[in-house]
Order: sequence, then C-alpha cells, then structure tokens
Amino acid sequence: MRHKIVGLGEILWDVFPERKVLGGAPANFAYHISQFGFDGCAVSAIGNDPLGTEILDSLAQRQLNHLIEKTDFPTGTVKVSIDNWGVPCYEICEDAAWDNIPFTPAIAEIAKETQVVCFGSLAQRHEVSRATIHAFLDAMPKDSLKIFDINLRLHYYIKEVIERSLERADILKINDEEVVKIAQLLGWNLSEKEVCKRLLSMYNLDILILTKGTEGSWVLTPKEESFLATPKISIADTVGAGDSFTAAFIASHLHGRCLSASHQLAVEVSAYVCQQHGAMPRLADAHLELFK
Repeated sequence: MRHKIVGLGEILWDVFPERKVLGGAPANFAYHISQFGFDGCAVSAIGNDPLGTEILDSLAQRQLNHLIEKTDFPTGTVKVSIDNWGVPCYEICEDAAWDNIPFTPAIAEIAKETQVVCFGSLAQRHEVSRATIHAFLDAMPKDSLKIFDINLRLHYYIKEVIERSLERADILKINDEEVVKIAQLLGWNLSEKEVCKRLLSMYNLDILILTKGTEGSWVLTPKEESFLATPKISIADTVGAGDSFTAAFIASHLHGRCLSASHQLAVEVSAYVCQQHGAMPRLADAHLELFK
C-alpha cells in the first residue's frame, strides 16, 4: 500500500507558553498517515532561518518524507494558548514562508505521483500558496483523491476560496464551529445536519466528516451515515486531534474497510492524540500494527 499521500500547505511551530512543537494541519496529517505504513509526504515552505532548520531536523527525526522549499520569508509560528477544557486558541504569524510556497518543478513532479492529497483553507490566505495548491491539484492523476480539511482559522478565509476548494474536493473534513461559519458565509438558514447534507449533494462529495468535539462525530456519504460518541478521556490538549482523525479514517478507507470500521478507528486515534501533548505524537502500538 505505498500510495503517495501528501499534506499540502502550512508547516510551522506551535509555540506554547512552556514549549514549541512542530505543527500545521497538512504536516500533521502527513505524519499520521505515514505511521499507518503509507508513503506520507509534507509539502510546504520554510524560511532560511534557525526555526526552518529545526523543522527539517524534526521531520528527519520523525522519518517523515517531505519537500520543503526554502524562501526569503520567515518560518511560520503560531502562538497557542490552551483553555481550561484543553481547547487551543491561536495567534497566527502573517506573511510566513508557508504563505509563499512556490510551485517548483520538484513539487510538480510529486503532484504527478500523488494518489491522495489533503489541503485546507489557511494556506490559501495568500495568493502565492493558493496558486500552488491549485496547480498541484491540476497536476495530480485523474483518479486521485482530494481531501479538503476546511480548517477555518480566525478571519483567514473568503467565500470564493471555500467554494473553489469544495468544487475540487472528494472528501470534506469540517467541525461543528466551521459548519456554522460556512452556513453564514453561504447564506443558508439550515440545521447543522442539513448544512452537511447540502454540502455533500451540492459539491458532489464522496464523504463528509463532521467532528463535534466532546459531542461525537458523523461520517456521511450519499448512501450511508455513521455517528459515534466521543470517548470520555482526560485531555492533555486537542491540537492535531482532527488531523489524526482524518489520517486514521483515510488509512482505513484505503485499506478497503467499511465506513463504520474506518470511523471507529478515527475516533480511537484522535482520542489517543488528545491524551498526548502536541500534534504529532507516536500512535499506540495497537494502531500502528493494525494494517501490518
């Protein structure tokens, strides 16, 4: 199962009051999918600075394949504070290297070999990375799978970017807060479930994944629905939990498992990640050995 699976977009340091950890939703996804035995690859950009060098060292330590271009812009950082419920709040540095990912010949070559890509809206806040993301999608094989992890952050999204990305996606990953924002953005006065079903139908999506924090999660297709409650656990922080959910679901899906089984694994993996610090912990042995 050596599909090349790419996380395309931001890579950065999540800076907590007491430490910094490697992050960025696409990179998190690429790391977790690689733990399941797939050829995960992070595609992004860093600055020519010590923080950028540290990112390369951290990726090497994790043995994560990557194509990280160097730019004249600073390596991305995000100040993260955690509330009493373990929920993160973000202060995102602007005009970072990952805002300016160039579409190089090397990136174009990877796109031609990519069977699955996960991309979001945050890296599309700047026209350079936005153009690179869509050029990458254009260069992928015709039968490839495109996952739009919508990942709305602060004010860094506009209607045109969201709609264009939805039109290109096969799978949408969204959370309950983002459903409300999307309904407002599109002018829909609908319930949460109705918004999801309309998105599924309007954009001809194969799968829609809705995570609702402690309330549970839904996985919807045009023909099936699966709901699972969120396990009662002690939370360290929730940074990267959604990315691990997506990665686990996709890993199981690519192995041909049914919707409910893939959903169950995603719930278990994301709950485990919530009990660890940082977005890229090593998964439990039971998860890592599942597809061996």
